[in-house]
Amino acid sequence: MRTRSSAPSSEQSNPEPPSKLPPPTEKPGKTFILPSSASDEARFLQLPNPQTGELTRYYFCPKLGIYEFTVVTSSSQCPRSVLFTPKSENITATDGERPKPGNASIAKTAQLLIATPIDVIFFLIPLLRPSSSQAKSLFQPLDDVIDSQDDLPNHFRHVLYDESFKGVLQARAEAICDSIEAGDEKMFRFSETKLLKELIAKAERMVALGLPPSMEERFIRQALSTPMMAVKREDASTNAAPSDSNGESEAEPQENKETPATTASSTSVPTPSDVSTPATESSPNEPSASDDVARLLRISTALTFMKDSYLSASLRTKVDELLSSSESPIDFKPMHDHLKHVAELRAEALASRSLGDFSRKRDIDDDEGAESRAEKKRRKEEEEKKKKAAESRGVRDLKKVNTTGMKKMSDFFSKAATKKKS
Repeated sequence: MRTRSSAPSSEQSNPEPPSKLPPPTEKPGKTFILPSSASDEARFLQLPNPQTGELTRYYFCPKLGIYEFTVVTSSSQCPRSVLFTPKSENITATDGERPKPGNASIAKTAQLLIATPIDVIFFLIPLLRPSSSQAKSLFQPLDDVIDSQDDLPNHFRHVLYDESFKGVLQARAEAICDSIEAGDEKMFRFSETKLLKELIAKAERMVALGLPPSMEERFIRQALSTPMMAVKREDASTNAAPSDSNGESEAEPQENKETPATTASSTSVPTPSDVSTPATESSPNEPSASDDVARLLRISTALTFMKDSYLSASLRTKVDELLSSSESPIDFKPMHDHLKHVAELRAEALASRSLGDFSRKRDIDDDEGAESRAEKKRRKEEEEKKKKAAESRGVRDLKKVNTTGMKKMSDFFSKAATKKKS
């Protein structure tokens, strides 16, 4: 007896499609960390970069000032992502149902743009500094200086003509300019000497607060570190005792005194006479860097950072000339003398090492070659990792197949061997 199966229901014939993840955005958004006390008038603006003049994104608040953005991102060796979720709230669901989670998003690249304050004087320097030497002796009101600039960007004009921010502009312009009173109006003239004093004051505040550990290690400790001391060792023949008994009695205490130094630096390789070998302690006779020299080096490092980041090339040259002149507000001569002495010690240590260390099989240049080879090896490993990550699962499984005893695909397409005639 044949039976006919029942027709499938409409629910089974038209199953609900599974929920899909939302497609990723083609242009991922950027994450900004802004000051929490900013006013409602704060805006993102395109202002000319103080060093290059190119339009760059800044954050302007009439109450707090101008902020630049410092990018903090993960390294290429350790990529990271960021999960953004809404603020958690204790919401009790009705009818015993679980509350629905809020919308969340994932940023594939962990990149943060942190707003950091920047002094407005760096934006005023290109306006106040005269382009020619003829206009150097002229005093002008700040409004006239701004009005004379016809090619200012609109966003920059918004900052300069903001009434609530005008007092800050006047005060900061006075810090880098000579000023005179003309009735009810104050007139300004750019002064490179006052600019240098302002930069030095900023550098001293940076040193008082402490430089970042990376800058302290690279530009301070490594620059002031002196090479290790060298101990001279002589052959046994030169220290041989003379024939008379007085000479023997005098040679014994000398040998006892030199024994610790010789033992501490002895190696299995024989060393000829009058050859310097590195010891494990620094020389007590060499003067160490004083606190004053270290402080001057920190101030010089902070000045270099500000000059390279915010000043034009021509103004950097002028500031360097003022620092090296007798009219400089700060004297860097002790620092330069100590750095010169350290450079001489390093040159002597390098020369003695290259001439006296016969156990060294490679030249000094081999160290640089080893670093370049290590860099090439690291790049090759990174490329191999990228290739492996791009391979599909099927290709990886095929590579694991045991092909011993199998013919290659090229064997099937090769020409057959001609048979010999009998």
